[in-house]
Amino acid sequence: MCSVMSRVKPVQRALAATRRLRTNTEGSRCAAADNRRFSPGVTSGSDPRRSYCSRMAQSGGLLFRQLFEAESSTYTYLLADSESREAVLIDPVLETIDRDLKLLQELGLHLKVAVNTHCHADHITSTGLMKKRLVGLKSAISKFSGASADIQLAEGDHIAFGKHRLTVRETPGHTDGCVSLVSEDLSMVFTGDALLIRGCGRTDFQQGSAKKLYESIHEKIFSLPDHCLVYPAHDYLGQTVSTVGEERQFNPRLTKSLQEFVKIMNNLNLPKPHKIDISVPANLVCGVHEV
Repeated sequence: MCSVMSRVKPVQRALAATRRLRTNTEGSRCAAADNRRFSPGVTSGSDPRRSYCSRMAQSGGLLFRQLFEAESSTYTYLLADSESREAVLIDPVLETIDRDLKLLQELGLHLKVAVNTHCHADHITSTGLMKKRLVGLKSAISKFSGASADIQLAEGDHIAFGKHRLTVRETPGHTDGCVSLVSEDLSMVFTGDALLIRGCGRTDFQQGSAKKLYESIHEKIFSLPDHCLVYPAHDYLGQTVSTVGEERQFNPRLTKSLQEFVKIMNNLNLPKPHKIDISVPANLVCGVHEV
């Protein structure tokens, strides 16, 4: 009996060690999954359309969501103060208005301002229709956009929500009315169609100017800290976020001289956005034209 027990005890110890190892491994996997879920710009789930992407900023009580509209490859950004529940929505799209309103309700947020980074040519904004469904909501756009809105934005203006605020930097070039929005701690910049990930907005329509765009990006965006996260209005390759340092170093267009950049932009020969004829007139009146 003693010899049997002496053989059993090592086996029991081995099994116990295996169970501990499995528990630790599974714990590590869960922790890794949590890290991926709350990392900036990492897609939630396996949907290749990246229809929903989220992060909760742990410092400063900032709630942040990155949302995606597949047809125009547009990102919509929701930022909110976790204490006051006041929120700002950047570049909302008409087709996803129900999704956005549902998320606001689920998270218990009060949307103060819906802002467009410029007058879009590839989709219709939902700001006008959203104002009809949310009492007290204000729309905002650059005063140089030619579009109507409750708030006409200019360089240095602030969009406040709770204890947080975004600062407006005028970044014309894609259009005259393009703005980028910078977080107060300079950790995030929402660049609209001015700076994209390893690219930039086109300059061949809507008052486009390659020279203006080059100067805007270098003076207003590349002057931000290297670690500042870049969140564009669009991405067509599955990329969700970059940094100022990365774009300054690796952007294939903006690492060129001004003369080379202008030549590149003047020879893109891109097709006209297929929704431009309906999107621009609608967006000039806050997206409510014939909606």
